[in-house]
Amino acid sequence: MSPTVPTDPVLLIGGTGLVGRAALKSLRARYPELPLAIGTRSIAKARAATQDEIGVDAVEVDLSRLDLGLVADARFSAVIMFVKDETLNAARFAQARGSAYLDISTATFEIGPEVSLHAQNPGAAAILLASNWLAGASTWAALHFAEQFDKVDAVRVAALLDELDVGGEAAEADYVRQTTAGPSGLLREHGRWGWASGDAAQRSFIDVGGVTHRSQVFANLDVLSLSAQLDAASVSFEFAVGETSSRRDGEQFSTEIIIEIEGSRRNGGQGRYRFEVVHPDGQAPLTAAAISLGLGGLLGLDGRPPAAAGLHLPHLLVDPHHAVRVMRSAGASVREA
Repeated sequence: MSPTVPTDPVLLIGGTGLVGRAALKSLRARYPELPLAIGTRSIAKARAATQDEIGVDAVEVDLSRLDLGLVADARFSAVIMFVKDETLNAARFAQARGSAYLDISTATFEIGPEVSLHAQNPGAAAILLASNWLAGASTWAALHFAEQFDKVDAVRVAALLDELDVGGEAAEADYVRQTTAGPSGLLREHGRWGWASGDAAQRSFIDVGGVTHRSQVFANLDVLSLSAQLDAASVSFEFAVGETSSRRDGEQFSTEIIIEIEGSRRNGGQGRYRFEVVHPDGQAPLTAAAISLGLGGLLGLDGRPPAAAGLHLPHLLVDPHHAVRVMRSAGASVREA
């Protein structure tokens, strides 16, 4: 039986940026019948972003207001946040109207306000915290490969973001805030949670072209998802900004995710194994595909029932193997090194 497509549109707040426009195209391609609306502070900017998209509305949104400045009877099946909402008014708006809510901009050290908002009214809406790297792409890939193991002892994820691919204003603001407001990185080592800062947060990894990058332990939601699902004794995430392998070879920038899993494989092997995710067009198309997957999980658009009201992480709503198939169809290489 085909999934029921909501009649109320999905509201993309801040959807006029690089990732937002890519997500709009991804959603249009995956769910052509799904009504969409772009919301920004500038209606002219929203209309410019939607002028080539049939059936996409443009609305002016004011995040300083509980009603977002929208008419009283405005209804949306879901609200997707592409910018950091310091007011949480968009989340309150979604709860008040029973709309699903997806956030891609909140690091682990920032989720307290959203968690408390959910705890205050847990039955109001399905909330997806999707601030994993590239909206969940790294987590799904790691869990996809972890299925090959009987026992996982350690998982290390390292991401390389090309210095020419930081993104638009919202993405750059996220990068600055998350690397300065939270100077320590959350990780699990030998079964214990802790925060790494200073020299203890400095690491290095080798990219897909064999070059070593200095990296920093980072407090995003991959560590929470992977630890909860795998119960590995050690889990960490780190990232670096630098020149990707493709650009060194004279091509355009790409985006790279390196996954190392240590444990016992089902085929009898034991040790540390390396896996790689690469998209030749940078982070935007992979993030966009992940957002469409997360929304599909929230609204039940990919064969599963819609998510119940509650607080969710990407790996709880989307099957990792399905996610990897979608990532590959979006142009990503997902492979064992």
